[in-house]
Amino acid sequence: MASKLERHAEQLSALGHPVRLAILRFVVQAGDGGAAAGEIQAHVDLPASTLSHHLKRLAEAGLLKTRGEGTFHYYSADYPSLRTLTDYLWEDCCRKGRSGCC
Repeated sequence: MASKLERHAEQLSALGHPVRLAILRFVVQAGDGGAAAGEIQAHVDLPASTLSHHLKRLAEAGLLKTRGEGTFHYYSADYPSLRTLTDYLWEDCCRKGRSGCC
């Protein structure tokens, strides 16, 4: 099993591509119901095969969840995973002698 540091590094790596960051922001803005793959495709203006690659990368990093409804695929943010990642980035804030920065 990957360490916490390795897991978060993988997640940040997945977010290190402008298209994937745009996808995640769009899906987060869609709320709990998520967004259909077609909606995401229209937003980022990518061929389906390229979009599929980016969605798979985000899902494998644990940042997106997917569900199928008939022939449609919906993607939603994994909010607990995103919260864990952002909490990790802030958990030791100002522990080097400065106070009040957070």
